[in-house]
Amino acid sequence: MRHIRRLAALAVTLAALLAARPARAQPLPNPYGAPITTEVAKKAATAALAEARKNGWAVYATVVDTGGFVAYVERIDGVQVGSAEASLEKARASALFKRPTKLFEERITAGQLQYLKLPGSMPLDGGVPILIDGKVVGAIGVSGATSAQDGQCARAGVEAVSPPPPPTR
Repeated sequence: MRHIRRLAALAVTLAALLAARPARAQPLPNPYGAPITTEVAKKAATAALAEARKNGWAVYATVVDTGGFVAYVERIDGVQVGSAEASLEKARASALFKRPTKLFEERITAGQLQYLKLPGSMPLDGGVPILIDGKVVGAIGVSGATSAQDGQCARAGVEAVSPPPPPTR
């Protein structure tokens, strides 16, 4: 019984500490644009899978539109079956929150456990929004390798269809 009271007190203390943290202003995420086309979705997935093949990783690549609905899916033979759903959830979370899923992973790793309760979040790297002309048109989710490797592949897919802006002088 004493252990239960200690755990309850610890939970209350943790909740109070998290609630007491100062809020940080976050920049507004990019606006939504027209949903991604199948042609662009396929190009992103193809580039992500090319990065995986180059490194010997078997993965799924799922691209979703702005509403989180599947636009294109492709896989490398031999990938674990569970990665199909994981790649979809990474893509969906990234499109719906307009942020890379790596952000959720980093926040949770830093102890901000409230992100575990955020409906639709996915605390693993591998989901990245796809921007065209500064607008979110969808997202790609990659799963099957390690979290960091999935993220590497997803970013390669995004770079194939939405190159980073040129450096400013």
